[in-house]
Amino acid sequence: MRRFLNSLSGRFLILTVIFVMIAEILIFVPSVARFREDYLLSRLERAQIASLALLAADDMIDAGLEAELLENAGVLNVVLRRDEARQLVLSSPVPAPIHATFDLREAAPATLIADAMRRLADPEARVIRVIGDPVREAGLLIEVTLTTDRLRTEMIDYGIRILVLSAVISVVTAGLLFLAVRFVLVTPIRRVVGAMQSYAEAPEDARRIIEPRAGVTELREAEEALQSLQTQLTGALRQKERLAQLGGAVARISHDLRNILATAQLFADRMEVSEDPKVQRAAPKLVGAITRAVALCEGTLAFGKAEEPPPRLGLVQLAPLVGDVIESERLAAEDAPVSYGEDVPAGLTLRADPEQLHRVLANLVRNARQAIVASGEEGEICVSAAEEGEGWTIRVSDTGPGLPPKAQEHLFRPFSAGTRKGGTGLGLAISEDLVKGHGGTLRLERTGPDGTVFVLFLPKGAIQRPAA
Repeated sequence: MRRFLNSLSGRFLILTVIFVMIAEILIFVPSVARFREDYLLSRLERAQIASLALLAADDMIDAGLEAELLENAGVLNVVLRRDEARQLVLSSPVPAPIHATFDLREAAPATLIADAMRRLADPEARVIRVIGDPVREAGLLIEVTLTTDRLRTEMIDYGIRILVLSAVISVVTAGLLFLAVRFVLVTPIRRVVGAMQSYAEAPEDARRIIEPRAGVTELREAEEALQSLQTQLTGALRQKERLAQLGGAVARISHDLRNILATAQLFADRMEVSEDPKVQRAAPKLVGAITRAVALCEGTLAFGKAEEPPPRLGLVQLAPLVGDVIESERLAAEDAPVSYGEDVPAGLTLRADPEQLHRVLANLVRNARQAIVASGEEGEICVSAAEEGEGWTIRVSDTGPGLPPKAQEHLFRPFSAGTRKGGTGLGLAISEDLVKGHGGTLRLERTGPDGTVFVLFLPKGAIQRPAA
């Protein structure tokens, strides 16, 4: 029983009964007042009819007939006023003094209601005088005297009938509304709850995603919102699983690749002692590239163990680092129609991890180069930097075709924001994580047909590691 009362349909049933009873009580009071008025008016009408019998007999009737007329009219005395003359037409002994006089000719509704409530509250039989207009204007007024015991009894009987009828109406109305609420609201809500419980058991199963079927607009909107949420969550869980699998695969590949690069590094070290000018010019870059590749493999292995190393901060000359990135991209571009520009002050020194900063800039410049090459048009890539009051700002701009809308929606989400066909979107996600590790930010300043600009900001203060 308690469970039913705590349910939506149960509470709605109780509230419906209460509200209907309140409405019936508000109707009960004026109804009883109207019944009292009709009762008194009927006594005036009967008294007038009884007086007509006396007038027709030329005021000559015996006492027995007069008593019978008064009994049928339900009054004690009848007074008619005709032609300004007040005449006692019918009379009988009055058992008590007149308690009150009620004039029904101009009685206001509030007065009638107040008189009716006082009569119900007073159980003692009283003698009252009632004044009204004769039927069909047969005189100026008619006045009767009667006792209130019968009036009060009939008012109580009428009130009981009203209350019983109100109770029946309340129960029937509440029952119908209960069934309606159960069918229209409770059943769809239970279906939504069941769908949520079923989905919670296996959120990766797309078959458990709810299908909106509610006919009520608000419930259908709730089902559609739940469907969208479940779809996104299922996709995120699947992506997380793929990332976990990919992480394991990458860790295994990085382990083997590190061993291969270690061998390549030995041969690169031997190349450094070569006297060939071309070899001497290319050897440092080859050694640097292999060194970074080995460090990357080691970092990937550490990440696979959930032990991502923090940046090793130090003072970094930015101009040589940018030059190295651009030189590597020139070699990779071969004969592509891409030009490069540098606007980095020669003495600009910032505080960062050189290897991680190199990876960030290399990712941004490489993305820009690939976008320009894919467009088939000539383009330019420029890296500029400046020192500000709270840190250093580096801009990587290009004159390429701009980022596609899909890439802009999930710019830094892995596998969701590839900036070119066939891309994975990992480069920007990795770059943002590395910049966050420095306490800085990486954001897209603008993109469009006239080009794209990324802004990298590194603070001078202490590093604030992002919350896990």
